[in-house]
Parts: sequence; C-alpha cells; structure tokens
Amino acid sequence: MDQSLDIRERSRRDGVAVVIPTYGNASTIASVVNEVLEGYCWNVIVVNDGSTDSTAEILASFKDKITVLTHPVNWGKGAALRNGLQKALEQGWRYAICLDADGQHFPSDIPAFLDAIEQSPDSLIVGVRNLTADGMPRKNTFANRFSNFWYRLFTGHKLADTQSGFRLYPLLAMNLEDPRFTDKYEFELEAIVFASWDHIRVEGIPVHVKYLPQKERVSHFRPFRDFMRISLFNTCVLFYCFFWRWPYKFFRALNHRRIKMFIDKHIVHAPDTNFELSLAVGLGVFVGILPIWGFQMVVAYFLASATRLNKIAMLTASNISIAPLAPFIIFASYWTGCQVMGTPLIFSPDDFTAQDAGQALVQYLIGAGVLALAAGLSFGLLTWLVLSLCGRKVSDRYKK
Repeated sequence: MDQSLDIRERSRRDGVAVVIPTYGNASTIASVVNEVLEGYCWNVIVVNDGSTDSTAEILASFKDKITVLTHPVNWGKGAALRNGLQKALEQGWRYAICLDADGQHFPSDIPAFLDAIEQSPDSLIVGVRNLTADGMPRKNTFANRFSNFWYRLFTGHKLADTQSGFRLYPLLAMNLEDPRFTDKYEFELEAIVFASWDHIRVEGIPVHVKYLPQKERVSHFRPFRDFMRISLFNTCVLFYCFFWRWPYKFFRALNHRRIKMFIDKHIVHAPDTNFELSLAVGLGVFVGILPIWGFQMVVAYFLASATRLNKIAMLTASNISIAPLAPFIIFASYWTGCQVMGTPLIFSPDDFTAQDAGQALVQYLIGAGVLALAAGLSFGLLTWLVLSLCGRKVSDRYKK
C-alpha cells in the first residue's frame, strides 16, 4: 500500500486539516499545497490574505481540491490564521496543522504531529526548530529567546520555540471566538499563552526548517512595527498578571491548611529574628504602596535580595497593592498628599484644567510617599508586637 495514502487516511481518521496562510507567496504556494495534498493530508484550507501577485490565480487552478478563503486586503497573519482555524472547525475537523506558505516548513513533519496528538489528545503542539541551524537569521534567534522568556513568565512553563508557525491547534479545546486574539504576528504567542491559561497542554516536537538565502526570502515581518506590537502585547499581559491573575491565583489557592503551613515554614520556623521579619514586612508594605504600579513585587524582590531579608515575607507584604485594594490606596495617597500640602481635594470634572491635573499628580505622589512610610512603619511595628507577644524565638537550630 502507498505509504502516503496511509498518512492521508490517518490524517482524516484523526480529524486533521492543514491550514496555510499566504500573502505574496506566488513562487512557493503551489509546491507547498501539492506536497501536502499528495503525501500528507487531503483536507487543505488556504487563506489568501490580500495577495496582490498571482496567488489567487494559482489557488484557482486547484479547483475543488482545496478550500480557499480570500481576504480583500491584507489583514495580517493572525487574522488569516484565526479565520482558517474557524473554517476548519466549521467543516468538522478536530485539529488544524498550520504551516507557512514560503516553503520553510517541511510537510514531511506532519506525521510527527499525528504521533504527538495520539499520545496527548487535544494538546497544542508546536514545531520546535533548530535555532542553531545554518541560515537561521540572527534576529530570529534573539526574538525567539525574548518571546520564550515572556511565555515562561506568564505561564510558568518552558517552551523552546514560541515563535514557530508550524504547529497543531486543538480546535475543539480552544475558544476561537475569544476577543483576546489579535490579528498580527503576536497571535502566535498570544494563542499559546491563553491555551496554557485555559489548561490546554502545550508541548513542542522537533521539526525541520529551511531558510532560503536572504535575496530569495519573502518575509512580511516588519521589524520595528511588529516588534513594537509584540512588546505592547507583553506589557499588557504583564500588567494583567501583576494586577489580577497572580494575586487572584494566590488568594484562591489559600485555605486553612496552606495558611498554617505557610506561617509555620516562613514565619514560625524561619531563620530570621523577630526584628528581621518585622523589617521585611514593613519594607514590603512600604514598597507596595509606592507609586510604582506593576513593579512593586519586582522592587521588593531585589530589595529583599540586597538586604538579605526574608523574601517571602517582603513579597507577601508588597501585595498590599492587589487589585481590590488598589483604588483605596490611590485615594488614600491622594488624600494624604492634600493634607500634607494643605491643598483642597479636586473632584469637579467640569472645570478641571491641566494645572489641576498637575497639582493632583503632585498631591498623589507626595501623599503616596508619606502613606507608604507611615504604613510600612505601622505594619512593621505591629508585626514585631504580634511575634513578641506570641513568644516566637529563633532556636539555635535556626539562628543565622
């Protein structure tokens, strides 16, 4: 029996379609589609994302062999991928393997994706490239490491190649109508971050890649604009994590047993004196109220490292600025600033001027500093009193 027929039957049996977004790839799109059809999958969806070359005519030559979606103008790779995935879902496919139309991906790696989902159904599988291979652009290696760092920070999981476009999406497990998904290159990082957050397993498998010489390579990645879009996405997700996701997960995971274990490990039996623990809590609260929103925990961590104080105590105390308390802290800072400066509160939006905005900002910044100092001293003193009244002492076993 023809082995390619077996693979195509296997793709159909596993509910797999192949989605190929294309924009200006007239020189390669025909060979890519033919190779997929003849050896690996009958179910091919090509998204022509506003190509202005002969791509439309080339795709028309395939007639009823493939499904073609056409964008009237170039909407971006993310939009092309999302629409292709939605079409595959509408046609009843369980999975969609996405590969690029420029010939850099090898359809011969498709069986490896089929093996992966048979071992781990409804997972999102990313094809991991050899980033040290000949011809790999240096900017791709740097950008990929940068992207890998953010993915690990946001999800807590490692992935060796977060920018690879050769991947398999579990259509039934994903919510493709989710408005979080974007239309440009950041879609691919966004998709795996949200998949991980939605408890979809994300794993990588090795794949081959071919990079043509620079003069022959067709790339629509605009380094400055697209990198800025990706950086903006990372910034927005970071703020979301700092202000909501991480604090929410932390407090949701709390229960009586875990609180007791936490206190026993990091306070009762911590290798710190009462004064050191109190100082860590006071500094944590101080940093948490400072007007450095989004960076309180980062500053607290480095401050704890520099002073060699209890990191857990300081980081926990810095979470005083979590989302539910943030509005009250901001108002209290502003009110404190007004009291310190002897100036009135500004509430009326009708005659609010740029000068008023400047004055309110100064009131807030001064008030935040004063409030942070007062709260830090108060919480530190309260912690010391509680620890002393409870009779906590550092035994010889735990003394530094």
